[in-house]
Amino acid sequence: MALLNLFKGRQEEKPAEPAGFRDLIAGYSIEVMPRTAAKVEDFKTLLPKGTRVYIAHIEGTPIEDMVSTAKRLTDDGFAVMPHFPARIIPTLATLEDWIKRYHNEAGVEQALLLGGGVASPAGDLNNSMQLIDSGLFDKYHFKRLHVAGHPEGNKDIDLDGSTRIVDEALRIKHAFAERSGAEMAIATQFAFDAKPVIAWAERIAAAGVKLPIHLGIAGPTKLQTLIKFAIACGVGPSLNVLQKRAMDLSKLLTPYEPTEVLAEIADYKAAHPESLIQQIHVFPLGGIRASAEWMNEQLTGEKSVAL
Repeated sequence: MALLNLFKGRQEEKPAEPAGFRDLIAGYSIEVMPRTAAKVEDFKTLLPKGTRVYIAHIEGTPIEDMVSTAKRLTDDGFAVMPHFPARIIPTLATLEDWIKRYHNEAGVEQALLLGGGVASPAGDLNNSMQLIDSGLFDKYHFKRLHVAGHPEGNKDIDLDGSTRIVDEALRIKHAFAERSGAEMAIATQFAFDAKPVIAWAERIAAAGVKLPIHLGIAGPTKLQTLIKFAIACGVGPSLNVLQKRAMDLSKLLTPYEPTEVLAEIADYKAAHPESLIQQIHVFPLGGIRASAEWMNEQLTGEKSVAL
């Protein structure tokens, strides 16, 4: 019986935590939408104090809903970063109205600037550099601007399958940060395999881009849901990780968790502390609560901790 209990204990032991794992995920950011945020009764019991919360602006979402969500989160003490997708903004006047409302009504001082995934621009704005060059974020005293990164390419921009245009855009944005002194970082699309992410981070660093990388990962969710989002968002080589998982019946029935990719990145960071990869950004594809509670559990070792 003693031998059996010893064997069971060894079976239930967790694998050793990689060096720097908790340091990597500490200070994680997370993304919400107005309709998903409305389902959360109290963010203060769900997210660590001061967490950066991105608010995704989906085409058709009224700016009033975006601003009210931003105000709620700012009032709760979170660092709020709404999306500004260039292609859904019809005019510079509209852009200024949105920036002014976020600043004046919700106390927002940060923004994620995107091209936006819609096929046809609503007006003359087509990319994030036009948003930067407008000067409007400076006018309303925004202190931090993040831009998008695509470790596995962006099918909407690099139509030939290369990363040439995306990489050049990052070099231009880095040069802007150098000139202006703006606090900038790259928030990436989610990925499931550390290898292409690491290769991309090393490549852009070698090309002279020194902006910190906030690496996107997908929070816990059903595998079928994850594959659907991955295909829709154009995730590339690391999609193979999900396809292999789908062929393993023992894993097909359990929710995906980003443990493996985070462990690989933590190992890499421990060996390469100079890496541009600095923080983790969570896409809560399986729900805000599930993602936040999972991340908090990794930090504390306890389930469903209210921080």
